[in-house]
Amino acid sequence: MTLAHIVSVSGGKDSTATYCRAIERGLPFRAVAADTGNEHPATYEAVNTLHLKTGGPKVEWVKADFSRQIAGKRTFIERKWEEHGVPADLVSRALAVLHPTGNPFLDLCLWKGRFPSRKAQFCTEELKINPIDQNVTRPLLATGATVISWQGVRAAESEARKHLPPFQRIGGQHADLPGRLYVYRPLLRVESVDEVFAISRRHGVDPNPLYGWGLKRVGCFPCINCAKAELALVDQHFPEQIERLEEWGAIVSEACKRGHATFFNLVNDPVMQAEWLELERIGKALERFSLEQFGIRRMVEWAKTDRGGRQYSLLARDFSTVCNQWGACE
Repeated sequence: MTLAHIVSVSGGKDSTATYCRAIERGLPFRAVAADTGNEHPATYEAVNTLHLKTGGPKVEWVKADFSRQIAGKRTFIERKWEEHGVPADLVSRALAVLHPTGNPFLDLCLWKGRFPSRKAQFCTEELKINPIDQNVTRPLLATGATVISWQGVRAAESEARKHLPPFQRIGGQHADLPGRLYVYRPLLRVESVDEVFAISRRHGVDPNPLYGWGLKRVGCFPCINCAKAELALVDQHFPEQIERLEEWGAIVSEACKRGHATFFNLVNDPVMQAEWLELERIGKALERFSLEQFGIRRMVEWAKTDRGGRQYSLLARDFSTVCNQWGACE
C-alpha cells in the first residue's frame, strides 16, 4: 500500500508549524500551496524559502483556472442577459472584461460576477481546496494510495474547530476512487500562538513578516473577513494593496449583472449601509451607485473611525504593535 503525506502550506503561522511538525516526524512528505492570486509578496517569499530554511521539501504551487467557466459565462450573457432585461450597455461592458487574466482570485470574481462574502464564502473552496484536490489529492487516490492530508487547524481558534478530531477519514466526493483519504491535524491541541511560533523557530523559521506589522491574517491579503483594525493597517502600511482592490472593484463591477460589486460588504459600515438602504427605498440604488461612494476607499475611511463609523478617533491609533495582536504581554 502506498502512503502519501501531503502538508498544506499557506505562509501563515499554523501551516508553517505543521510543515515543521512533519519534518520532526521524519516521514517523507509533499508540501503544497494554493496560489489564490490575492497574496502579499512577503507570503510568497515565506512559502518559497521554507525548504531552504528547514531542509524540508520544496513547496509545490497549484492554482485554479477559471478559463472554462468564464467562456461559459460569456456564452450565457450573449444569449440570455438581454432576454432577462439587462440593459444593452451592461451586456457590452461585461463582455469587454470577461477574459481570463491568469489571476485566480480576479478570474473567480469575474466568473461569479461578484466578490466572496461571509454568507457566500466560495473563495476558500474554489481557490484552495479544489485546486489541491484536483492537482494532488485525486491523482494520488486514483492510483489506490492512502493519502494523509496534514492541516494546520487548532481547536483554540473557534468553537467549531474545538470539536474536530485529530485524525479523520474523509469520504464523500472521493468515493469513486480506489484510494483512501484521511485528514490529520497535528496542531489541534496546541493552545497558544507562542507555542505555534516556537515550533517554527526550532527549525530556523521566523514568522511571516506581516505578523510583525500587526496583521492576524496573512493568507489572502486582505481577506474578505479581515477586521476593521486590520483594514486600517493594510492601508497604513501597504497602500498598494488598496489600489489593487480598487482596480478589481471596477473590473468586477463591469462583469456584474447589477453593474456594481464591492470587495467588502456594505453592511460592515453602518453609515454606508444606511445610505444604500435609503437609495433602495426611493428606487435609485442602481442608478446612483458608484464605487466612489460605496467602494474600497470609503471602506478604508470607515476602518479609521470609532463609534460606528461616525467619528474619527481623537487619539492616533498605532495598530502595528505585536503585543496588541498576539497577547505578547500576557
